[in-house]
Amino acid sequence: MKKKILLSALIMLGLSLSVMAEDVTYLTTQQFKERIFDYTTNTDWHYSGDKPCVIDFYTTWCGPCKRLAPIMEELSQTYCDQVRFYKVDTERERELAGVFRISSIPQVLYIPVEGEPIILKGLYPKENIVEIIDEYLLKKPKPSANK
Repeated sequence: MKKKILLSALIMLGLSLSVMAEDVTYLTTQQFKERIFDYTTNTDWHYSGDKPCVIDFYTTWCGPCKRLAPIMEELSQTYCDQVRFYKVDTERERELAGVFRISSIPQVLYIPVEGEPIILKGLYPKENIVEIIDEYLLKKPKPSANK
């Protein structure tokens, strides 16, 4: 009986965690236009989302992209209630890659709710990505080094 109760509790805990956590979402060009910014009808940047977001432009064969993927997955869990995480396959979504002039990968687009997005080329350590999210997207004050 105790095993059944424990198993039931673990299943319920797992279900509640999966409901709370938000995974990285794969975006098509059309979804980008609907959720992020419709560059076909607007010339001035205006983000459509209600939370800041991070968009990882990648390809399946890219080594640095493969190393970045688990970092993005982990951060999507860490920031699940504050930031949305997306991925765009540049080989499948060539139009979107062209709009952002993606010529090398990975490239990561950081989009605040208000203000201009920034795009960074290359693989950055997790600590740097966390710093960008905290300071640029979430506007958290930079920790003081003089404590």
